[in-house]
Amino acid sequence: MTWVYLIDLFGTCVFAISGVTTAIEKKFDLVGTLVIGFVTAVGGGTLRDLLLGNLPVGWLSNRDYFLAILLGYVLAYIFKAQALEFKKSMFLFDTVGIALFTVLGIETTRKLGMSVEVCLLMGVVSACFGGVLRDTLTNEIPLIFRKEIYATACLAGGMVYLLLATVCPIRAVNIGAAMATVFLIRYFSVRRGWSLRLWV
Repeated sequence: MTWVYLIDLFGTCVFAISGVTTAIEKKFDLVGTLVIGFVTAVGGGTLRDLLLGNLPVGWLSNRDYFLAILLGYVLAYIFKAQALEFKKSMFLFDTVGIALFTVLGIETTRKLGMSVEVCLLMGVVSACFGGVLRDTLTNEIPLIFRKEIYATACLAGGMVYLLLATVCPIRAVNIGAAMATVFLIRYFSVRRGWSLRLWV
């Protein structure tokens, strides 16, 4: 197993937890929560692969993705009381998920020989569009469209990852730095009310 593959599975599980927890909070039934967990987990990666022509998309040919989603589904129900009690858990799952999928989207795109700009864009798509589907299906305004800094955090983390990749051969360091960038930007933007909204 490559590190990219492991990141993909872990991110899939984390995003599934995020989706299922949101659906539980919205009082969805068992099937509904599974559907929301599924689209949250694979939505961004599916759109990325379709745009890149990287077919078939990963989850269609590999049952490990289904197992990762099922694990996230079960974990979300096991710890649902804690997750629903503490809103911070949703923030944590979502932020870890977008950080992981930003790196994954960039690496997947780099392997196809795409330009830096396309790599960054696909990193954002991978990270954010599963959440867009989750929020749309649960009748919420998607985070990417709110005043919170969301996609920008992914873009910044992706830039850090690509920059470090040119000077540092230790991938774990590059991944850690990129994830820390996404997490810190998201944390401080939420805690201090930062936004990119223009006052006109």
